[in-house]
Amino acid sequence: MKTGSQPLIPPTVLAALVKDPAVVLVDARFDKEAYKKQHLRGAIHVALNEDLSDIKENPAAGGRHPLPTPTDFGKTLGKLGIRPESRVIVYDDKQGGMSAARFWWMLTAVGHTQVQVVDGGLRAAVSAGFPTASGEEIPTPGPAYPVQQWQLPLADMEEVGAKAGAEDCRVIDVREAVRYSGATEPIDLVAGHIPGAINVPFSENLGADGFFLPADTLKAKYQEVLAGISPENTAVHCGSGVTACHTLLALAYAGLEIPKLYVGSWSEWSRNNRPIATEK
Repeated sequence: MKTGSQPLIPPTVLAALVKDPAVVLVDARFDKEAYKKQHLRGAIHVALNEDLSDIKENPAAGGRHPLPTPTDFGKTLGKLGIRPESRVIVYDDKQGGMSAARFWWMLTAVGHTQVQVVDGGLRAAVSAGFPTASGEEIPTPGPAYPVQQWQLPLADMEEVGAKAGAEDCRVIDVREAVRYSGATEPIDLVAGHIPGAINVPFSENLGADGFFLPADTLKAKYQEVLAGISPENTAVHCGSGVTACHTLLALAYAGLEIPKLYVGSWSEWSRNNRPIATEK
């Protein structure tokens, strides 16, 4: 599936756009206290743990950040004042790698076409002269967003296990190389990677300036990575289904179809007595 609109927006055009009452500006940083200290003026806050996940007691069942049901996400969107006609612009402080890309994926996956991530994130917007504020912006709630199901493809642990390493399939691990190799694991219980998965760190979607690489550059890069393998046979994962969305965003920006997201990711796989590979 391809997205209906340009998924990235330059920070230099934000000031003019947010004057439109249909625009909802969203701060998706993990740290709400940092949001309260300084955020782009008018931005409401969305929380990864509370708004974009349905966290379970045991991460072995779905990983550290499993998705909420589409219905519950629709209720969250209603509380945030986001309607089908809204134009949503979202940012974080990790160039999209924390929660901005996850929110973009979730909105896209419920059929919302007008959603964009600020290229370069908070720092780029501030550098471009966008005014900031402190405190907390309170959204005007509306009805639950009408949504029935996720419209972007998902993969589960069984499917990923069957696809990883198969000649006509691709499983892409977007974590840092040191986590993929098993040299270190700062978050989950076990280090390593899914046997057969290839490592393409999400940070490689960005240039040295913190902005996404040009669309043509990303297209050429991922066409080489995918080697003609179909999106239906491709799954992308990370540690808990968050930064994987950064690579899905990069693929959409490059004009390529969005492959499957394995939300459970390493946090689920590594807790289920599945085979583990390392490169120590």
